[in-house]
Amino acid sequence: MKVAVSIIKSKYNEKETVDIINQTSADYLHLDIMDGEFVKNKTYDFEDILLITKDNHKPLDVHLMVKDVESYLNDYITLNPDIISFHIEAVRNPKKYIDLLHDHDIKCGLAINPDTDIKKVIPYLDKIDTVLIMSVYPGEGGQKFIKDTEEKIIELKKLQTNFEIEVDGGVNIDSIEYASLADVVVSGSYICKSDDYESNIQKLREYKKQT
Repeated sequence: MKVAVSIIKSKYNEKETVDIINQTSADYLHLDIMDGEFVKNKTYDFEDILLITKDNHKPLDVHLMVKDVESYLNDYITLNPDIISFHIEAVRNPKKYIDLLHDHDIKCGLAINPDTDIKKVIPYLDKIDTVLIMSVYPGEGGQKFIKDTEEKIIELKKLQTNFEIEVDGGVNIDSIEYASLADVVVSGSYICKSDDYESNIQKLREYKKQT
């Protein structure tokens, strides 16, 4: 299992948090980008992200929780991230943006909210690289994991070919059992509010569900 670390809730400022993540075995630095429209909260402006990631050397996993997907993509493509995920609920023509990302050699993820049926993403599974399943309602860090998320993971596993399944929201040592079938988990406060980032990353990565 890969672990992406979100910086949205931390004991330290963003720059210090990124510096610590860079010293760990984390697979990705996960950037939660909220616009205050698609979700009620707003996080970083693009100029802030440029400063926060200036010395980062982890692959970037960008999660756009935004209404105006196209304008945000035009900015974040310039960071040359490994992957950018946008919400299927925010766009009318997902293929347009899937193609845009692939034209720039960036992996594309489709994100779905907890109350969105996975049937919405099925037509695009052969075109995308990741399905990002929200296990909390997007817009705020530190929420409790929605256990029904596991059913979506199981359903997607039956359809899985060349895409990865990523789970984002409320992932910690208590909830990981419900996300353990995912290929990638995103964890924020469980790691970034701890005294030992690496130890908590390893606890998630090495978790094995009891059968």
